[in-house]
Amino acid sequence: MASFSSHKQIYHMMLILGLMSAGLLAAAFAFEIFGGLLPCKLCIWQRWPHGLIVAIALLGLAALRPNLVFLAIGLLALGNAGIAFYHVGVEQQLWPGPASCSGGLDNSLSSSAMLDLLLATPVIRCDEIAWQFLGLSMAGWNMLFSLAQAGLAGKMLLRP
Repeated sequence: MASFSSHKQIYHMMLILGLMSAGLLAAAFAFEIFGGLLPCKLCIWQRWPHGLIVAIALLGLAALRPNLVFLAIGLLALGNAGIAFYHVGVEQQLWPGPASCSGGLDNSLSSSAMLDLLLATPVIRCDEIAWQFLGLSMAGWNMLFSLAQAGLAGKMLLRP
């Protein structure tokens, strides 16, 4: 039977993991709303796992099985770190990003097809760094925070 302090530690870690994602989402929305930095497609993709982590942490706080919660959070955080890593590589021109946000055009298209494609293509580019701090873009910081989340979730999974 688990002790009260063990339950308290589990509760606190679920709260911390949920708050990490909520804080990252709040920061992303603040940059968007107050800073005028509109998100690219890859930025949007990185928001989804954080939203799911918040929801799963809340479910965990409402007495869902802790190991299942930590496993789900850990996998989502690792997946998000992977998306962020991909985004950092696109920003650094290490590999191409999605054609819809990296500026690549198919020159074999007719003029009208190219115009239709341009009109449907978002203006926000994935391969340009909109903001950085200490040499890391938002995608880079997201990758580090997501890896930390995955590590904390993994630590909770491996607890005695």
